[in-house]
Amino acid sequence: MAYSAGDTILDDEYNNFLNGSSGGSYGINHIMGTGSGVYGLGQSTVSTVSPGNTINASQWNSLFTGMDNVANHTNRSLSSTTARSAGDSIAIISALNTDLQNLAADVAGGCTGATAISTGSELQSSTSTTRWVSSHVAEHSITFASANNLRFFFNAGGKMRFSFTRNGNGGSSATSKDSSVDELISAVGNFDLGSVASTRSGSGETVTTNGLSIGASDLTTSYQTLLRLTQSSGTYTSMYIDIQGKINATYGTGVTITLRYELNDPDGGDSTFTSGNTSSVDQYANFIGVTDFSTRLRLPTTGEGLSTVYTISGSSAVSNSSS
Repeated sequence: MAYSAGDTILDDEYNNFLNGSSGGSYGINHIMGTGSGVYGLGQSTVSTVSPGNTINASQWNSLFTGMDNVANHTNRSLSSTTARSAGDSIAIISALNTDLQNLAADVAGGCTGATAISTGSELQSSTSTTRWVSSHVAEHSITFASANNLRFFFNAGGKMRFSFTRNGNGGSSATSKDSSVDELISAVGNFDLGSVASTRSGSGETVTTNGLSIGASDLTTSYQTLLRLTQSSGTYTSMYIDIQGKINATYGTGVTITLRYELNDPDGGDSTFTSGNTSSVDQYANFIGVTDFSTRLRLPTTGEGLSTVYTISGSSAVSNSSS
């Protein structure tokens, strides 16, 4: 129902501000407690009022504190949570539901406005064993202790971050193919898998497949392409980086997310020059230098409102091959 200043608030209506779990009427406990899907941060919940009981100032303030904690984490400004004392009227009730639904939208979007996020140390690194001519493919996974922990991590703004580097060319000088790889490295930048979308911090090159609207909550048990980025100009316009993701079970029950990284060079001109007869040209001038795929996390912290945060129980390099 719609509220205005001076209305009487019934106990079941107050409780709906706590436990509402349907569209347009999300309560603070569904937003910050266990919730479901893209809702829920794993925080302690606010107690409901028994039928027929008067709602006192401390109970209102418990609701407001919960809202303020989520707002602090998401950097959302609220208009309805001024602390109340016994005898105060709740003149701001008309704004309360609006504030709750804005908080719900923030959490459902993966708390993209949160700044209490830190970058973790490298979890996995997969390096090509030598210079290569065809592809470098690696799979990295992260695992959580429970499906809820996975949801809470991503809902609070946590991300699985991928980046890659070229550690060297393995020869006397960088080749034109190495330069093309460097351009793809710059264009991808940091690739982040978030709750409901993925992002890259770099720009440029040709987006051949755009799956950036896919986030952790959209993953299936089969790989989906999150991004395929292809060289836009130069000699090696068939070279591409492909990033795919999957989860080990339906979102909400799955605990392991795996990303597959592939740097592919379909160009066939990869012959070597004869050693001792190279005319000062690197024998492997047509090869690509050593490349390295890296995974780390963007971690929610308790710095701005959350009392508990969640992270992985482990990670692994599932596969790594280059040829």
